Amino acid sequence: MRLSPTLPRRVLLPLVAAVALLTTGGTTAVTAAEACGSIITAPLAPPVPANDPCPSTDPVVCRIRVLPMDEKVEAQRTRIRYHDLLEAMHRTEADMREAGASDEEIAREFVDMRNQAKEITRAGMTPEEVRILEERNTAKYGNPLGPTADQLYVKYGSWQKVTDASMRTSYAVDRELALEYRPCPV
Repeated sequence: MRLSPTLPRRVLLPLVAAVALLTTGGTTAVTAAEACGSIITAPLAPPVPANDPCPSTDPVVCRIRVLPMDEKVEAQRTRIRYHDLLEAMHRTEADMREAGASDEEIAREFVDMRNQAKEITRAGMTPEEVRILEERNTAKYGNPLGPTADQLYVKYGSWQKVTDASMRTSYAVDRELALEYRPCPV
């Protein structure tokens, strides 16, 4: 079997492990700790009635809980694409650091990348859902996509912390979509 040198590591590792399992009679296995990227942890939970009390304080989690299953599956796919963006950001950070970029340059690039991701994600939402998000962000940050790099610098006090915040994911939203995000080695 010939592997393409351009395949990402997160694709190669499971592929190599599968081949090893098939060729060694199952004596080699990839542990869960070795998996990285967007990991599906369980089947998606069925929708709950809209009047069912939500145990989360996160309105996004409460919204996901009541989605019809087909919309929940699409939300999970969208979240996996978001995790893919986080992986791209980790690689970009490594490349930018290797090229000598400053913490500020990296942070500004990541705030832009994250805002672009919001635009892409919102393309799959209803106009009403987008309106609510954009009104909230405009009221809070003066920008429909969210805070600017400068606003985040004021909040966190360092460009490295802005970069770190740009690569975070919501554990509660991931859990509701039966996902876990684990950064891959760069």
